Amino acid sequence: MKMAVIGALLVFGLFSSSCILAVKVNKHKPWIETSYHGVITENMDTVLLDPPLVALDKDAPIPYAGEICAFKIHGRDTPFKAVVLNKTSGEGVLKASGPIDCEQQKEFTFIIQAYDCGADDSGTHGWKKSHKAVVHIQVEDVNEFSPFFHEPVYQATVTEGKIYDSIVQVEAWDQDCSAQYSQICNYEIITQNTPFAIDRNGNIRNTEHLSYDKQQYYEIMVSAYDCGQKRAKESVLVQIHIKPMCKPGWQGWSKQVDYEPGTGSKQLFPVMHLETCGGPISLVQVTVQLQTSHIGKGCDRETYSEKSLQKLCGAASGSVDLLPAPSTSTNWTSSLLTDSGRDSDLVFHFDGHQAANVPEMVVPQNLTEQFTIATWMKHGPSPGLRGEKETLLCNSDKTEMNRHHYSLYVHNCRLVFLLRRDFTHSDTFRPAEFHWKLEQICDKEWHYYVINVEFPAVTLFVDGVTYDPYLVTDDWPIHPSQIDVQLTVGACWQGGEVTVPRFTQYFRGSLSGLTIRPGKIETQKVISCLQACKEGLDINSMESLGKGIKFHFNPAQSVLVMESDDLENINTAMAKVSYINSRQFPTPGLRTLHVSTTIQCFGEDSCISIPDIKTAVKVMVPSEPQIIITGTARVTIPAAELRAALGVALFKEIHIISTVTRSDGTFSLGHRPGILEVMHNLDYCDVLVIGEELNPEHESLEIHQSSLLGKHLDATNSTSGISIYGVDSMANYELAIRQVRYRNWQPASLSERRFRLSCSELNGRYTSNNFNLEVRIVHSVETVEHVNQMAVQSQYMRPIHHPLVFHTNSKYMPDTSAVATVMIVMCITALVVIMVLGIYRFHSVYLEGLKEKEDEWKDPEIVWDDTTFTITVNPMETIDSSQNAADIEEECPEKDDEYVEEKDDDELARSLSSADSHDSEDEEEEEEYTKVERGRMKGKLVWDESTLPY
Repeated sequence: MKMAVIGALLVFGLFSSSCILAVKVNKHKPWIETSYHGVITENMDTVLLDPPLVALDKDAPIPYAGEICAFKIHGRDTPFKAVVLNKTSGEGVLKASGPIDCEQQKEFTFIIQAYDCGADDSGTHGWKKSHKAVVHIQVEDVNEFSPFFHEPVYQATVTEGKIYDSIVQVEAWDQDCSAQYSQICNYEIITQNTPFAIDRNGNIRNTEHLSYDKQQYYEIMVSAYDCGQKRAKESVLVQIHIKPMCKPGWQGWSKQVDYEPGTGSKQLFPVMHLETCGGPISLVQVTVQLQTSHIGKGCDRETYSEKSLQKLCGAASGSVDLLPAPSTSTNWTSSLLTDSGRDSDLVFHFDGHQAANVPEMVVPQNLTEQFTIATWMKHGPSPGLRGEKETLLCNSDKTEMNRHHYSLYVHNCRLVFLLRRDFTHSDTFRPAEFHWKLEQICDKEWHYYVINVEFPAVTLFVDGVTYDPYLVTDDWPIHPSQIDVQLTVGACWQGGEVTVPRFTQYFRGSLSGLTIRPGKIETQKVISCLQACKEGLDINSMESLGKGIKFHFNPAQSVLVMESDDLENINTAMAKVSYINSRQFPTPGLRTLHVSTTIQCFGEDSCISIPDIKTAVKVMVPSEPQIIITGTARVTIPAAELRAALGVALFKEIHIISTVTRSDGTFSLGHRPGILEVMHNLDYCDVLVIGEELNPEHESLEIHQSSLLGKHLDATNSTSGISIYGVDSMANYELAIRQVRYRNWQPASLSERRFRLSCSELNGRYTSNNFNLEVRIVHSVETVEHVNQMAVQSQYMRPIHHPLVFHTNSKYMPDTSAVATVMIVMCITALVVIMVLGIYRFHSVYLEGLKEKEDEWKDPEIVWDDTTFTITVNPMETIDSSQNAADIEEECPEKDDEYVEEKDDDELARSLSSADSHDSEDEEEEEEYTKVERGRMKGKLVWDESTLPY
């Protein structure tokens, strides 16, 4: 038993050792090439591979481990299989597993791997596979298809008497997959004795002049051959019609089109069509050009001030206008030649002799790392002055030296920007000069230039298009010094190295809107907005053009190019071409239209010559708006309100309207035929002080910034007044003007102030009437110290507007001081009589008149309780009065009690009637004024004299 166990263990050990040895025998993976290229002829099954399919194994010649048992193909639906030809040598072959058709698929790509036979004949012990190799197979074509024509019949029409390079082009196709057999290499005219020939591209031409009288119609048969010389099974019929000679060109156009402002777009060629005399056209290209170089700065643009335009376009604030309109505060441009006659568009002309020094306070001396310079420029070549610099803008030393800190100049039709940094920024070579070479610089046309500086990068925009400098040169930074600098426009200031400081490098050309914005650069969107044209060409309903026509506009929409291979598409598109001007008040005048046409025939650059046409768009004179400002022309303001923190709003009831007159009379405003109220923008409104300017020590004219929020408005003020500017609606200007407030914290010596309001549209092209406002200041007179308790008014009672006791302005009551004494004496006398009469009357009619008078004595704010009224209460006595009846008796000794008691009722009535009559005469003198003052007392208690029971 023991021996049997030992024997079993021995057998098991030998078996395990043999297995381990077998595993260790198959050490290596098979090896094949990384890629294979093969060719298979369609309808064949064997693939010719390069290199041949061979797998090697380093375990050879060990059986199984060194042998190749299989090749496996990885790929979905791959129509190939790999077969092992010799296991020992590893040779294999690729074969098609099904029919291969080049017309269905020309190429195949898949992955292949080799597998060895493992450790034994079963292959289940340790077989290994090679890496993956890429196999690319091309299918070789067989010329099995004949050419054929898609069209059953080709037709063409030609004009007699002309030799055509191509009348019509026939085209055949071949279904073979290869370039050799699928291409058509030759065409042949089968019909004999015809005056036509055909080339290898299928273009049929006439070999002699055709005559309509001789033959009006030809039929020829054409066949085709592929490059394998296989002929088409069926020939194609070509029909050629001959027509009499005609004159090609545009027909049905007008020499002038009138454009009424504000009517949107207007069709330019509604019935125009192109006559080509039936020529075989392959392409028609039409160019429509709107010439507007004589209008404003190249086209009809908004003529608002540069600041207003920047505000309208959303530009960053802080821009400084270096060429403003000459005025008292901007007098450095007064010596320059200007031209503001073109639609209020301010243009400065430089002829090489003018320049302007910009004051130091206008522009900061040291620019930051970011800033923007923008200008409109019109410049042409200067004959005989080649090599001389022409400076637009220059910042140089004022004295001692001649260093240029930054400048913008033209040199040999190249634009150059110089920027030299200070040593405080860097002490090494830095970019200093940036050069641009552009056709626009010397083409004598207006262009908008913007230079964005993000040092060391500098970008130039011309008419909204970006240009990088073609040359950048470096220079040393400028050494710091205490020398002042001078900013000049139109030349460069040379303050040093010369005997007498002077201008040099004068500019020759025209400039407008030259601005500089320190600290910020302009965005592409704002730049495009600032230079945008408001007139141009347009196409009505572009979606209706269809895909058969291509069109292209230039950025200014002054040039339109359209092309199509169909004449009807061109005629339809030309009927939709229109002119549009989005300005409410455009610049009137003629705009020339130039239409040029190029027609291409088959195989030719051009075959029909179409004469150019010139027409014009006449923009009619817009109806001139009448801007009218209305409101209260005279206001009276208490002086106390002027001393308030907010002051007084001057134009609370201001209204701004604009009207135009229509000559056709089709519009009306109210009962005024031909008058139409229109809404448009304004660009500034000025409130000016008439007479003596404001004294900033004790008065101001201002508007709170919150009143301008949400609007395209800004404001600036001075001792002469306040100016609100920015392109915005009349409604927003109304709201802003109503918030203009006048404040005077020392109005004692002021009796009146006068102001003038005026508004403008289009930078002064249209101005409003001058609305004059007169402000009268009412000063309150100090209360006279009363000597009689009856003359003191109760603080709960509304003061009676009685001419004998009302202290008014000297303007309404001349000689007030002389009359005041008499008025006081008469008042005291009348009040004593009224008091005595009141005691008597209250006793007699108290009960019966209580309910009748109750409504007349009540006030919305103060309720008079008659039930608590007694004869001991003086209704005209103030609460804090310390006077009493005894004091009154002492001051008026002639009015004693005995005299009063002896008076009977008739005498009292006559005395009261006499006093009342005197009061009525005085009231008539100030009737108008009293009505105004009483109107201001709405909601307060008013003592009605007519209801007093004397």
